Amino acid sequence: MNLLYRQAYSLIQQFDTIVLHRHSMPDGDAIGSQLGLRNLLRDNFPDKKVYMVGDSAERFHYLPGSSMQSVPDEIFPEALSIILDCGAKSLISDARWENAAATLRFDHHLFQETVAQVDISDPSFESACGLVTDFALAVGLTVSARSALPLYLGMVTDSGRFRYDSTTPRTLRLAAELLSHGIDTNELYRNLYSSTVEEVRMRALFTMKIQYTPGGTAYLYNSADEIKDLGLSLFDVSRGMVGVMSDLKGIDIWANFTESPDGLMAELRSSRYNIQPIAVKYGGGGHAKACGATLKDKSEMEAMLRDLDAVAAGKTIE
Repeated sequence: MNLLYRQAYSLIQQFDTIVLHRHSMPDGDAIGSQLGLRNLLRDNFPDKKVYMVGDSAERFHYLPGSSMQSVPDEIFPEALSIILDCGAKSLISDARWENAAATLRFDHHLFQETVAQVDISDPSFESACGLVTDFALAVGLTVSARSALPLYLGMVTDSGRFRYDSTTPRTLRLAAELLSHGIDTNELYRNLYSSTVEEVRMRALFTMKIQYTPGGTAYLYNSADEIKDLGLSLFDVSRGMVGVMSDLKGIDIWANFTESPDGLMAELRSSRYNIQPIAVKYGGGGHAKACGATLKDKSEMEAMLRDLDAVAAGKTIE
C-alpha cells in the first residue's frame, strides 16, 4: 500500500463524521465517486456519520441514495471533509470544506494546486471512481453492490465507455472487480444513454449550429436567450452538447461556449492534443483532452479559439 493511501485510511479511521464534496455541476464521475465512497464508508464503518453535500445531482436520480443532504455548519469543525474529482478549490461545491477539522482529496485531473492536507492527485487514473476503487481494494474495504454501481458508472462515463486513451489495463481490471458484484449493465446503460425523440431533435439542432475556425477547431456558441427559449439547463447545453462535435472526421479539437450568469462557460475537448494548458491560461483546468474554464466575454473566447488553433498547428502558446 502506498504512503498516501495509508495516510488517507488513517484519517478516515480517526473521524466519526465525514462530509463528501465534489465539483459543482456533477458529471457521472463526480456523483459516482461521491456516492460510491459514501456507500463504501457506510458499509465498512457503520457507526460513522457520512454525508454528501453540493449542488443538485438530479440528472442521476436513478442512482439509489444520490440526493444531497442538508448539513449544519457546526459539524464541520469536528469533521473530515473529503473532496472528490475536483482539481481546483474554486470548483468545489459547498465551500464549508475549508472549515473542516481535516481534509482529504481523491482526484485524477492534471495537478493545479494542493487542496487538502492529504492530497491524492493521480492523473494516471481514467476517473476519480477508478482511484477510489483502487484505494478501497488496497486498504481492504469490503465492496458491496451498492458501492460498486456508482463507482462503475463513473469509470464508464469518464473513460468514454472505455474508448479514451486514458483507459489502461488497470482500468479494465478495476472495472471487472466492480462488475463481479452484480451490476445490471443493461439497466445502467439504458439510464445513461437512452434518449427521447425530443432529445435527439435537440442534438440535431445543435449539430446544425457547428462553426469552424480557420485552423479547423469546431465550436458552438450558445446565448442565454437561446437556452431560455429552448427550456434547457446550463449543464444540458454546456456539458451535454459538447459531444455533438466529437467523432467528426478531420476535427481534432472542439469547444462549446455557453453564456451563464457567471460568465461564458467554455468546455474544451480534443482527440489528439493536450489542451489543458489553455484551460489553465484562462482560469480553468481539467484533463489533458477534456477541460474547461469560465471566460469574461466573447473577446476571450476568440482569443481562446486562436490558442486552440495554435496548438493544432504545433505553435507555442504564450
